[in-house]
Amino acid sequence: MDQLLENFSLDLFVKLTVLFLLLIFLMRKFAWKPILTALNDREESIQGALDAAEDAKKEMQNLQADNEKLIKEARAERENLLKEAREIKTKMIEDAKGEAKVEADKMITQAQAAIEAERKSAVADLKSQVALLSVEIAEKVVKNELSDKDKQLGLVEEMLSQATLN
Repeated sequence: MDQLLENFSLDLFVKLTVLFLLLIFLMRKFAWKPILTALNDREESIQGALDAAEDAKKEMQNLQADNEKLIKEARAERENLLKEAREIKTKMIEDAKGEAKVEADKMITQAQAAIEAERKSAVADLKSQVALLSVEIAEKVVKNELSDKDKQLGLVEEMLSQATLN
């Protein structure tokens, strides 16, 4: 430090001070405003970017809320569709059971009618066969009875006696 004081030159000091003040004046006149403007522009662009980021964040939150709402609605819709599908399935099964019961009842009725018709046909056929057998038996009995002439005359007289004339 002593050496600085020993080598001190007033002339150099004044020149450097004048140069320094001139430099400050020039900087203030020509560079200060552009530098401040650039700094302000930079600050505004940074603030704009921060605002845009904040807006984007809010929009993202809104979109997420909307997505959640849509997902909930979609789930509710899916549940409703599944519920309707189950109801339709149940209704279809009940309808099919009802139709099957009706069809089974119809088939049973038709089968009973067919059985009744077959029974009536069998009874009629049996009656016809019994009648034919009765006629054959009666024919054989009558042949046997009428093979003798005395028996024939007795039968005719008996029938005549039973018949009443008006």
